[in-house]
Amino acid sequence: MRSSPDRRTAVRSDMPLPSCAGGSCSQRCSDTAGNDQYLFSPNQPTAARCYAFGKALRRAIESWDSTKRVAVVASGGLSHFVVDEEFDQGVLKAMRENDEKAIGSFGEPLFQSGSSEIKNWITAAGALEHLNMELLNYAPAYRSEAGTGCGLAFAQWR
Repeated sequence: MRSSPDRRTAVRSDMPLPSCAGGSCSQRCSDTAGNDQYLFSPNQPTAARCYAFGKALRRAIESWDSTKRVAVVASGGLSHFVVDEEFDQGVLKAMRENDEKAIGSFGEPLFQSGSSEIKNWITAAGALEHLNMELLNYAPAYRSEAGTGCGLAFAQWR
């Protein structure tokens, strides 16, 4: 076992690739010396769990014995690296309609890589489901003809 170049992740070149339910959980790559390494994706809560956490957060805020106001803010893009307008619109629609079942039905592989930022939105949607979500703008920001880029959106709950 040795540390990865950034010293945050231990890697083993003699480990077999694990089997993972629901899609890929690791990447096999080679270092500059040609040694195979396995890099594991960080453990992430599911979209359904993020929504449930948002609802629990709202209950905690509502039970707080204080007259102070609380703002819930989420930051992050929607689909990343390859813009997926259909996925972006589906998530935005599910959040607008407080459709917890639809949110939980999106396949977790869709939330990998930079698209995991959508889970910040989903957590806020759970916390704010008692309010109406107003989509202010959606922009599929393409960087190349190959479809690379990021889905961008701005919304508020009132």
